[in-house]
Amino acid sequence: MSLQLNYKLEGEGHTIVLIHGLFGNLDNLGLLARDLKQDHQVLSIDLRNHGLSFHAELHNYQAQAEDVCQLINHLNLERFTLIGHSMGGKVAMKVTELMQERIDKLVVLDMAPVAYSQNRHQNVFAGITAVESARPASRQAALGILAQHIELEGVRQFLGKSLYNNGEHLAWRFNVSNLLGNYQHIMGWEPIQRVETATLFIKGANSDYLLSEHQAQIQAQFSQAKAHIIANTGHWLHAEKPDEVLRVIRKFIG
Repeated sequence: MSLQLNYKLEGEGHTIVLIHGLFGNLDNLGLLARDLKQDHQVLSIDLRNHGLSFHAELHNYQAQAEDVCQLINHLNLERFTLIGHSMGGKVAMKVTELMQERIDKLVVLDMAPVAYSQNRHQNVFAGITAVESARPASRQAALGILAQHIELEGVRQFLGKSLYNNGEHLAWRFNVSNLLGNYQHIMGWEPIQRVETATLFIKGANSDYLLSEHQAQIQAQFSQAKAHIIANTGHWLHAEKPDEVLRVIRKFIG
């Protein structure tokens, strides 16, 4: 029997599926979920190796997308809209290739359908590995260890949301070794077959994940792609400017 992702289903109406990014969990897009569930059914997902979902050695986009498709079939969702941030944006793009005929619209938050060559998470992996080795007894101690490696407090607070007490010490919900071992897959990308789904790429103006040089690769994979830039915000645009991001999403999904 195949394993099923942990999820939360709220609200009624047309379904919107929310997919978090690397080191996250289903609460990461909670600011969006709280608003959208007022007039939609919102499905928030823990991806494999994250949150309360199962751990697995394989962590590429084909496997992650198949997990999401399996859950969507299990819940009998006939039509839905997809919203994914960062790594979750890539998962959402791959799901669109696999289930194009059932997807109304796709929204990708600050991610391009490209392979990235630079290591963007060296300090994060150093911090979370140090916490894992130290087996801290308190959240404060864990955040103190992270601070030795990660300068931005916002990133430390975000990671801290995945700490839990395993009965002996604080540990990570996400699977550190499997994510580290699959890092080249997470940063990589196999171009998908061109899809006709109406797609909106929302970029944080100060982020370098989604750049004008990616335009040709976006057009090659998404024939109906549009872009919108949120000013004065970075990669965590939905946390930094939730009202603005929601306004753009609602205008797009109608």
